Amino acid sequence: MSNSSSERAQALRFGFSWPELNDGLFYSDVVRTSDSESTLIQFYSRKYKNSAPLQGWLQRIRNGQITVNGRVVRDPDTILSIGSELVYHRLPWKEPGAPYILEILYEDGDMIALDKPSELQVLPGGLFQQRTVLTQLQWRATKQSSSLVCCEPNPVPVHRLGRGTSGILLCAKTKFAKTQLAAYFADGTSYVGGNSKNNLELNARRKILKIYRALVTGIVCEDKVIVEQPIGTVQYPGVAKGLYVASPSGKPALSKVEVLERDVEKNCTLVKVEIQSGRPHQIRIHLSFIGHPLLGDPLYVVGGRPRCFDPEFVDGSFAQDGGFPRPAKPVPGDCGYTLHAHHVSLSHPTTNEVIEITAPLPPVLWTRQEAQETSVI
Repeated sequence: MSNSSSERAQALRFGFSWPELNDGLFYSDVVRTSDSESTLIQFYSRKYKNSAPLQGWLQRIRNGQITVNGRVVRDPDTILSIGSELVYHRLPWKEPGAPYILEILYEDGDMIALDKPSELQVLPGGLFQQRTVLTQLQWRATKQSSSLVCCEPNPVPVHRLGRGTSGILLCAKTKFAKTQLAAYFADGTSYVGGNSKNNLELNARRKILKIYRALVTGIVCEDKVIVEQPIGTVQYPGVAKGLYVASPSGKPALSKVEVLERDVEKNCTLVKVEIQSGRPHQIRIHLSFIGHPLLGDPLYVVGGRPRCFDPEFVDGSFAQDGGFPRPAKPVPGDCGYTLHAHHVSLSHPTTNEVIEITAPLPPVLWTRQEAQETSVI
């Protein structure tokens, strides 16, 4: 089955404009034995120290943003007892600008493939809690259920693309499809590493193939490069769970890089990348590891490490809402690079039929020949 299938929703687009402010967030906790007899400020400043500094949590408590058993408590020295129900209300805020129009590349009763634009986050996180692909899918499902007799399932993404990455994003409409598609990604990643026998077995078993295009700095000399650098995490300001980097002690990862075109005058190379594992920021890390970071990448530099690396740096100030201010140093969600999930081949989660999906390339990722062919058309 290809993009020309009658089931394809060719050039079908949807999207709902973002409201000025999001709805804020509510975080719930129940006091356990280990936290009993703690004060309210001790509980939050210890358990959620990555969310806000001590003074920030004091501000939130005194501002009436925390309830204990349904009652607003403004005294930070309130003693907590076992079983107490705590709720912290993060006040609504204006999220950074983000596109909201999505194109449907493929859709049937089990799954939907979207062409995600750059600068749109897939799932909630950090400053982006509402301006995400997931929210647009939920709003679309709500509109469909109110206008149709039969309620459409609510699709959910089964993998992630970086906020600055564009292209194919697969979403499942049913629990079964979600389980199957998630297994495809997990299988590919789990078989990478070890020896060549493992990789041969991976090629035989793989039910999904992902191909990207990227523009990298410098001239890649070899026509084809296989990168097998493991990827791990390090502490990094503004990234609570750690920043993914090239690390000898990390998890196995494999990327196949193929040169499509070299531009000596602009000192950059257009490449095609097939990934056989799905580590976060894998392509950005692997290409920078071999000495060719993505053109415009604000974070990763040669060696697969961050541009500014000082794990001891901690900003003790806090923003207006009590939380830490946006890091001055680059973070993974920063955009500026050109990376596009161009083609996906997979076994349909219920029929096992092979599906080929292609997302149109942005002009900056065209080869000279593709540009000429497009101008002729």
